[in-house]
Amino acid sequence: MSKSFITGFPRIGEQRELKFALESFWAGKSDFSEVERVAKELKARHWKYQKDAHIDFISANDFSYYDLMLDNIITFGAIPPRFDGLSGTELYFSMARGNKTSVAMEMTKWFNTNYHYIVPELSKETKFSLNPTKILNEYKEAKAEGITPKINLIGPITFLALSKTTDGSCALCHLDALVEQYAKLLVEISKLDNEVVVQIDEPIFVTDKAEKLKDKIAPVYDKLCAEDNVKIIFMTYFEHANEAVKEIVKTKVWGVGLDFVHTSCQKDSLEILKNSDKILFAGLIDGRNVWVSDLDAKLELINKIKEYIPSERLNIGTSCSLLHVPYTLKYEEKLSIKEWLSFALEKLTEVNLLKKLANGEHFCEVGEGLLAKNRAAIASRKTSELVNDKAVQERVKNLSKFERDTPYEERIKVQKAKFNLPELPTTTIGSFPQTPELRQVRNAYKKSLISQEAYEKDIKKYIDECIAFQEECGLDVLVHGEPERNDMVEYFGEQLKGYAFSTNGWVQSYGSRCVKPPLLFGDVSRPKAMTVDWISYAQSKTSKIMKGMLTGPVTILNWSFVRDDKPRSEIAKELALCIYDEIDDLQNAGIKIIQVDEAAFKEGYPLRRENVSAYEKFAVDCFKLSVCSAGAQTQIHTHMCYSEFNDIIKTIEAMDADVISIETARSGNELLKIFKSVGYKQEVGPGVYDIHSPRVPSVEEIATQIHALLEVLPKSQLWINPDCGLKTRKWEEVKPSLKNMTAAVKIVRLS
Repeated sequence: MSKSFITGFPRIGEQRELKFALESFWAGKSDFSEVERVAKELKARHWKYQKDAHIDFISANDFSYYDLMLDNIITFGAIPPRFDGLSGTELYFSMARGNKTSVAMEMTKWFNTNYHYIVPELSKETKFSLNPTKILNEYKEAKAEGITPKINLIGPITFLALSKTTDGSCALCHLDALVEQYAKLLVEISKLDNEVVVQIDEPIFVTDKAEKLKDKIAPVYDKLCAEDNVKIIFMTYFEHANEAVKEIVKTKVWGVGLDFVHTSCQKDSLEILKNSDKILFAGLIDGRNVWVSDLDAKLELINKIKEYIPSERLNIGTSCSLLHVPYTLKYEEKLSIKEWLSFALEKLTEVNLLKKLANGEHFCEVGEGLLAKNRAAIASRKTSELVNDKAVQERVKNLSKFERDTPYEERIKVQKAKFNLPELPTTTIGSFPQTPELRQVRNAYKKSLISQEAYEKDIKKYIDECIAFQEECGLDVLVHGEPERNDMVEYFGEQLKGYAFSTNGWVQSYGSRCVKPPLLFGDVSRPKAMTVDWISYAQSKTSKIMKGMLTGPVTILNWSFVRDDKPRSEIAKELALCIYDEIDDLQNAGIKIIQVDEAAFKEGYPLRRENVSAYEKFAVDCFKLSVCSAGAQTQIHTHMCYSEFNDIIKTIEAMDADVISIETARSGNELLKIFKSVGYKQEVGPGVYDIHSPRVPSVEEIATQIHALLEVLPKSQLWINPDCGLKTRKWEEVKPSLKNMTAAVKIVRLS
């Protein structure tokens, strides 16, 4: 008989309880004991949800106060030297968020998801040591709740492969030393119970790095399988792991986890596992999207898997951690497409139903009702008139233009003559602080508690204040601050046909930061202009250039929960046409610079090289389609977050934006050097300070950073800006930081 498992569960809280507890602690309004109380309550609640859904393998150590990679850094003592002397929560949150004297550790995207992890920093001098307290305590907490959990760990090979070194040394050269500490940890874990299941996540093996790393698997896992009462699951997700499966079957690991959602067949791996004794943990319920699973179709897939793996060696669960989806639909009272959706809590039920179907178990009346509801949802979604729009389909079908009319070399001459900006022009990425008062205004308007007139008055007041401050501190190109926007994707989705929105569908992005992705369920179109009124108002309040701020089609796609019944490339074209129309309206309204953010461009990249060219083609085509309505005199900016650009720099060139701003504050000038190495012609705005940390950089610090940038690119090619939007920061951090930035630029201009 097959059993059920959950790869991992969300941790921020179904009503973001952990977020609010953390932010209260960081603001000095409560003690850390309150955070600990909330955390304990959440863990117990989440375990109970899974137990009540009859999940057989429930995780411990999938919880974190900030990030699991950061927890791993603490567990194995890989603390960067700049945090020496700190301990406890001061150490932990200084590493994550920085402090007055030390910058935070770098963050980047967890594979091709929108979750950010803390990047370990290693050097030749790194010495590992073991601190297993969190892991052991969490197991004991679960036992106290009547649950015998599996323990989740990030694997040593993945940990090192995702690390960076500060001295140019090889991170993977630390493998033997790190594995020694993992082995010590497993000895401690073996003492917890007569038998302990440990899920070791090694998702690095679903990437192209697998071929180079595969020879490390057997030596590492032979050492980690030394404890007889510890059963190890080698867990992968997001893609196939054929290279790793060939090697892991040679070891004594107990189970192997594979993703059957994003690589539905997995035939090669199944052939390898067929003649082994390994338990297959088959990820069949999508952990990254929100649509109801077609359980009958999943059962057909299970039957194909059973041609290789018998039921007693087959366990059924989620394709990856449910961290990537919202918690539950139970608070969604106004969601028109609710019957088509399944969030984390509902996916527990799907896993249980699928296990029963796979085992041929008898369904009680409740189970029969749930199965009938599932089948009805699948059928209604396929036939709904809400999904199909023939006008949109025809417009996409007849597309022919994907290029701007004037090449960059000619455009930039027109723009420089028209704008007459100084060397090293200064700007920001777009958003200004989203204050509690501002959120209250938007929330009150949304609930019809205030009139439209009152709402617009408050929003305009905020815009006026943003403009006055920017003029005061001497910025060259201004922004309106985006006070009308709750989120850079949700704001646009709310104005597009084909989208729906949850009330409480929050998903953790990093730390306490949560996003609420919109639900793209049908053909997409723009009924009317989305930003023109607000940007035009802002431009009317200043003689300086006001940037129009838009989110790009690829980012809207990658940061939405997207329908799974149509190619993403076609959906992206629909979104691009919406932005195309908006740009045309903005420039006709007199807006000279328009920023089309593609913060999630890199995030959507496939993890396997064989799939990259197809993604790049549609992603570049759709960006170019979205901006090709812009005339030569309209300058198009774009912004990208947390990206390693060395492998996609030619793709960025192909996007043909006039100016690109990038995040470099936590990674030095390495990203910028890539632009120089390829002879990048367009202008670049490298972030000169880190907005993800509350610390205020000094004038001298920023001036030093600008001088470092000038060692790579000339003044004529550089813009100066923070490394991302400022919505998550407080005004008392933003104002001195931007004043210091403009002061630093003035110093450098004179040097």
